[in-house]
Amino acid sequence: MNASPSRATTHPLRVLLFGIAAIALSHLLDPLGWRYFHFDGVYSDDFGRMLRVMGYVPVWLVLAAVFVLHERPLGRGRWWRGATVLAGVAAAGIAGELLKLLLRRERPRAHEGEYVFRAFSERPFSSGGLAWPSSHAIVAFGAAAVLSRMFPRARAVFWALAWGCGLSRVADGAHFVSDVVTSAVVAWLVVDGVWRFAAPRAPARGTDVALPA
Repeated sequence: MNASPSRATTHPLRVLLFGIAAIALSHLLDPLGWRYFHFDGVYSDDFGRMLRVMGYVPVWLVLAAVFVLHERPLGRGRWWRGATVLAGVAAAGIAGELLKLLLRRERPRAHEGEYVFRAFSERPFSSGGLAWPSSHAIVAFGAAAVLSRMFPRARAVFWALAWGCGLSRVADGAHFVSDVVTSAVVAWLVVDGVWRFAAPRAPARGTDVALPA
């Protein structure tokens, strides 16, 4: 027997306020993360590479295609899972790139863990070498935010993989802790908006779907 779906009741304003505080506090961890949470060769084995791949957009495009191919024959509108995964991941990724261009903080390993901000006059429309927020992490968190709403019983798995992806980026020296925390907050907020727009207002019978608040 399938459990009845749960509702996502966390208010975005609360997440925003908590997120701002978390981002501010995470900056205190940046020097410690750079100094002590750094592992050479973090992506040298399959486990590390798996975590990084969680932030690779084509992985979630494949999953979206699986949902579409599996559910489309079952009835009109049943492709919403695939479309929502695609929309959530894409929206989170785009938000991350725009924030990078706005915040313009460069990667820690380029400056031995120091905060260095690129001038707006230098490559104004290129996010290459910029780190705040993390592109990999925000994609992984975007996917986790969507899937944890669709399958709430498995939310711990999705978020663990997303945090693993983000922390692996810190361990690789590519990002500060605050880059990853910012990614988590922004992804949750962006996906909340996507979910409220895209998710069905009532669950299909026999599914395990969390409805938007």
